[in-house]
Amino acid sequence: MSEETTEPGRGDAGRGLAGRGAVITGGGRGIGAEVARGLAAEGARVVVSARSEAEIDAVAAELREGGAEAWAVPCDVADPEAVRALHDRAVERLGTVDVLINNAGIASSAPLAAITLDEWQRLFAVNVTGTFLCTRAFVPAMVERGWGRVVNVASIAGRIGAPYISAYAASKHAVVGFTRAIGAEVAARGVTVNAVCPGYVDTPMTDRSIARIVERTGRDAGDTRRFLESASPQKRLMDPEEVAWLTVRLCLPDARGINAQAIVLDGGGVQG
Repeated sequence: MSEETTEPGRGDAGRGLAGRGAVITGGGRGIGAEVARGLAAEGARVVVSARSEAEIDAVAAELREGGAEAWAVPCDVADPEAVRALHDRAVERLGTVDVLINNAGIASSAPLAAITLDEWQRLFAVNVTGTFLCTRAFVPAMVERGWGRVVNVASIAGRIGAPYISAYAASKHAVVGFTRAIGAEVAARGVTVNAVCPGYVDTPMTDRSIARIVERTGRDAGDTRRFLESASPQKRLMDPEEVAWLTVRLCLPDARGINAQAIVLDGGGVQG
């Protein structure tokens, strides 16, 4: 039977993921919360996960108020036991997990000489190991069923380098490499694995980055924000909604031909 005849919700405008179960890590705010809203709008039943219970409870409650089926499950993606618990609780709630959004991540900036080993390992534990643990937990069942979508939220720093972000860039390059390898591994099994690579996004994470730059350099916060905006040819930060739009599109049935890609969303700064 062809994939077209087995897609729940196919042809139902705005409900392309009806009947699908989705897990979003880092879903309590920013990009993750917007992705959860977008997936729910496409008919998915969602589990929103992050370390902050209050934030994911609020997102899940908002989705339920809008008529979606949604649950909050706390998880530290760097902890293998916590990821196993997330898997078990998600399967209990959703039945099957067809969509995985690896959005949980942290950022840091410092010149090479100031990067501590602890900071390096912390970035890799969350950004890389967390992505690996969640993907390993959920993808095998997708492969068995012959349908699945994984989107890893990486960064423009996964495609290029820049001063003072060597640890962060290394972790996001690892996410992109992992995406390409796993995408190739599951390509013939009805599962796609892609990464989105936004430039600076107008989120609390960017606000914290600005605060760190101000603290370390004494630079004015407004000037710092304008400097980050200037990294895009459009002279602005990306909106979380834009990143969510692309992420959700990659999860839809008609995106089945897009696999093992790292798609940049930065207003045209990185081309190709």
